[in-house]
Amino acid sequence: MSDAPKDTAGVVAPPPLLLAGFLAAGFLLDAIWPTAVLGHPWRYWMGGLLFLLGVLLMTAGVSRFNRAGTNVPTYRPTTALVTDGPYRYSRNPLYISGFLLYAGIGLFSDNLWIIGLGVPLFLIMRYGVVAREERYLERKFGKAYLDYKASVRRWL
Repeated sequence: MSDAPKDTAGVVAPPPLLLAGFLAAGFLLDAIWPTAVLGHPWRYWMGGLLFLLGVLLMTAGVSRFNRAGTNVPTYRPTTALVTDGPYRYSRNPLYISGFLLYAGIGLFSDNLWIIGLGVPLFLIMRYGVVAREERYLERKFGKAYLDYKASVRRWL
């Protein structure tokens, strides 16, 4: 076994799995203890709009990764530093898109559990995924990533 670090960020779990797991937990809890966030029909429009924004942002972010020839899954090596498209404004547009999708589903389904579980989900993503990715990108790309990090916000 090698002592060399693996060429990945070593996140706690793949982000789509975290999002899906928290959604499943929210739906399960709501089946046991039903809740309501709004109860008003406009929640469908709000939830749908958040979901659509999430899909659009995710599409833009993934297309930039594909154009750069780098991997999207966190368990595969990053081969290029992407700083254009939505990455000009946020270092984590794919995670923002995931939270938009998540919140949209929570509002659309009028599920307070999903909305409430967004807090621990965010903390796990922030410290178990984003922080590890940042350390990995600093090691891998050095000054180029540090310069990018200094000029672009983590979230918005």
